[in-house]
Amino acid sequence: MANATALFAALSDPTRRQVFERLERGPAAVSDIARGLPVSRPAVSQHLKVLKDAGLVIDRPEGARRVYQIDPEGLGALRGWLDRFWDTALDAFKAEVEHQSDEPEPRTKAIAE
Repeated sequence: MANATALFAALSDPTRRQVFERLERGPAAVSDIARGLPVSRPAVSQHLKVLKDAGLVIDRPEGARRVYQIDPEGLGALRGWLDRFWDTALDAFKAEVEHQSDEPEPRTKAIAE
């Protein structure tokens, strides 16, 4: 995935992650996203721009404001990138289990009483 660097860079900022996580609940305007965050509304707009440029959020006009939501395609690309590692880990685990099942079981000595 050519965009992995941008995706992870966008999510590397803790405030930006909070902004992104707030969109988990559904589409929201900047003012709603900014409510309760320790940064100004213009700062939230800048964070949303970075997330949008990375392909993690999309926006649409709604009257005089913009409403943001998570972009399923961007999230899917991120998940696809991570799934490669999960698949590799599962394949390695399977190979190890199969390797261990091919080895003869160790003999145990009977304990004389």
